[in-house]
Amino acid sequence: MNKKSLSNTQELLAEAKRSILFTTVRPEVVMEKGEGLYLWDTDGKKYLDFVGGWAVTSLGHSPAVIAKALTRQSEVLVNASPSFFNIPMIEYARLLVDHTCFDRVFFASSGAEANEGAIKLARKYGSLYRDGAFEIITTVNSFHGRTLATMSATGKKKWENLFEPKVPGFTHVPLNDFAALKAAVNDRTCAVMLEPIQGEGGVFEVASDYIRQLRKLCDEQGILLIFDEVQTGLARTGKLFAYEHYGVEPDVMTLAKGIGGGFPLAALLVKERFNIFEAGDQGGTYSGQPLAMAVGLAVMQEVLAKKLADNAAMQGEYIQKKLHELAARFQLTNIRGKGLLIAFDLPTEQGAAVVAACLRQGLLVNSPQPAMIRLMPALIVTTAEIDAMTQILANVLQEVLG
Repeated sequence: MNKKSLSNTQELLAEAKRSILFTTVRPEVVMEKGEGLYLWDTDGKKYLDFVGGWAVTSLGHSPAVIAKALTRQSEVLVNASPSFFNIPMIEYARLLVDHTCFDRVFFASSGAEANEGAIKLARKYGSLYRDGAFEIITTVNSFHGRTLATMSATGKKKWENLFEPKVPGFTHVPLNDFAALKAAVNDRTCAVMLEPIQGEGGVFEVASDYIRQLRKLCDEQGILLIFDEVQTGLARTGKLFAYEHYGVEPDVMTLAKGIGGGFPLAALLVKERFNIFEAGDQGGTYSGQPLAMAVGLAVMQEVLAKKLADNAAMQGEYIQKKLHELAARFQLTNIRGKGLLIAFDLPTEQGAAVVAACLRQGLLVNSPQPAMIRLMPALIVTTAEIDAMTQILANVLQEVLG
């Protein structure tokens, strides 16, 4: 085996194309390091990151609090198996319970795992209390993960015929159409699962009236209300959790992405009355793993101490203000979102071209749909960094749209 180190970008890219399984198209860059809102590639080029690892790097790149938590915990205990409690697991669970409306936490490594756990919990509930009900209602254009069950729950049109046969038992209804949702409920329904703001779908928010009607319906019918806050959770929307915007409490909530600040971490939170799993019903090799627990604890403590939900609300308003200043010039429409989960529509389907041009000019943005741009910077973003983003974006829109 050739153990010679790869010395330049072209060698690294060649090796990547030779040895990494193809799952997506990636640009011809190799990221090497990051700090705060910036990434640097192996050629030394600097990028202002307004994707944030898809809302993952909540504290920016390589934050000291995560490095310290990993170092400190790795010197004490890396893994004792999920068969045992560990100190950071207990401390982190207590912090989550103390700052949410929930009473119990199960830890996992990814949003798909957390959502899979919520699906299992809902079906367990249906088997115990709704005469075997197993169907879950989700929304069109939603995104819940990439396992077979969470892909089945997801409402992406292009996934309908992918990896068939998928898991049965999911019904998709249009977002904010309460009549359609109510009509979909039957004696086989055990839960409704939705994102308070559809992230991957393009940053589309659930209406407050819809949420209130949905909560009432779930109470009347005795079915679970599950909020997928994988992308919206932990200060992203300007509140600690997105459900706080609506004055409505879900029965179950899932978290991932930003709660680990870049370290793989997810959580399933439930009210006490839904603490119904029996031994062996749910688990995972890395559930409650001490390293992840130490990171999650450190990230949440930092978010609370620095009031980063408030910063997300303030800076999110500033981003939208700057976008509105560009709107007439470039025919931008439907500027939307809460906190630091923001999107806008382009006049034509040039999203991919805008992303590529931004990359060339040292800015990272995302296009979840052909005519959309999404922004998800770290919760620590400043007005100066937003001004820098706006200037690059204006240059790119001028180049691409004219």
